[in-house]
Amino acid sequence: MTGSETCVLREMRWWDIDPVLELERDLFPDDAWSRGMFWSELAHARGPEASRKYLVAEAGERIVGYAGVASSGEQADIQTIAVTREYWGTGLGGRLLAELLRAATAFECAEVMLECRVDNVRAQKLYERFGFEAIGFRRGYYQPGNVDALVMRLTTKPDSGSAAGSTSVQGTQING
Repeated sequence: MTGSETCVLREMRWWDIDPVLELERDLFPDDAWSRGMFWSELAHARGPEASRKYLVAEAGERIVGYAGVASSGEQADIQTIAVTREYWGTGLGGRLLAELLRAATAFECAEVMLECRVDNVRAQKLYERFGFEAIGFRRGYYQPGNVDALVMRLTTKPDSGSAAGSTSVQGTQING
């Protein structure tokens, strides 16, 4: 098995969009992001007014994962996390999520939100390990498949000073 420690995490740049799109279409064929969506997100990821942070994970010359977070005021939203199948179970998703939480802390966000497909139990377990709690559903969120999203939130512990400081864990039960 390939280890995530062999991967280098770095800032996503415009020249990464094509390989990221290939991975996006492979992993999320029904609701993949468009090229324009990635361009739009990256346009807000640089400069003094940056409100986004996007990363790629490279193994050698190949992109094997990517992730992004957006901030607005005291709230951050995990926009996307994806890891190629050969790196599932290696800890790479956790490394990417940890970096996004560090970015949320740098953006001075008190809470981090995300949506996760209700049928993606593997991702839900990752988020729970980091202290995210299920707070609701968005019916038909993922289109065109009309798949519901589980809404999850991570809040700052009063004494931690950062969204990444939370260590509480609550299990989530998905029925259906």
